[in-house]
Amino acid sequence: MIALRHTLYLTIRQVKAFLRQPWYLALTLAQPIIWLLLFGALFKKIVEIPGFGSKSYITFLTPGIVVMSAVFSGGWSGMSMIDDLDHGVMDRFLVAPTNRGALMVGRIAPQVLTTIIQSLILVGLALAVGATFPGGAAGIVMLIVCAALLSVGFSMLSNGLALMLRREESVIAAVNFILLPLTFLSSAFLQQSLAPKWIQQIAKYNPVNWAVQAGREALNKSGDWGFVMAHAGYLLAFAVVCALLATRAFRSYQRSV
Repeated sequence: MIALRHTLYLTIRQVKAFLRQPWYLALTLAQPIIWLLLFGALFKKIVEIPGFGSKSYITFLTPGIVVMSAVFSGGWSGMSMIDDLDHGVMDRFLVAPTNRGALMVGRIAPQVLTTIIQSLILVGLALAVGATFPGGAAGIVMLIVCAALLSVGFSMLSNGLALMLRREESVIAAVNFILLPLTFLSSAFLQQSLAPKWIQQIAKYNPVNWAVQAGREALNKSGDWGFVMAHAGYLLAFAVVCALLATRAFRSYQRSV
């Protein structure tokens, strides 16, 4: 009960911090909206390539943009950790009777909430500009679940990097080095079968691609739910591994102070 109560308090703290920066929240959503609208318009005729397998590029693109938004939103989660480290907030938490697990989980819960809200807005916008999702509400929910799992994984990884590197510039460089290649080595923007063979091979082990493919399959009218659940399981495993890495980084930081 203590751990849950502390997690709730720390979650509320993070939510209040977000609410004090409404422009930051708006700008984090602006980029995926621009990608959705501009890429959707710019490459709408790409579906005419033989073998593309979709009649509407905006329908094809939407899961990729939802996942990309979750990835980058989670990837920048470590910046608030850097802020707390720089201002001594984390050190004060460590000398207080605060549950150690809550210090990490309390940062991730608001991130998941943000991902859900952003995903719903992006899906609603996609529907407004002509996307169709035959998988219905169940498919949309599964897409958001996959995006949330991926966001948890990258949030944990980002916070772990922040605890190890402890400098804003280093975290920014590390996050960009990880997230940009993973995004473009997935099927977020292009049918995987049309990508070079070496990219297809890398995509098999890319968690970003797992989320994109699972979400896209769930939105199909006759989607393979065995495939969807298997990839959701991969994403859950990825989140657990990242959580373990973040926990080790947190323990290492504790020993250093």
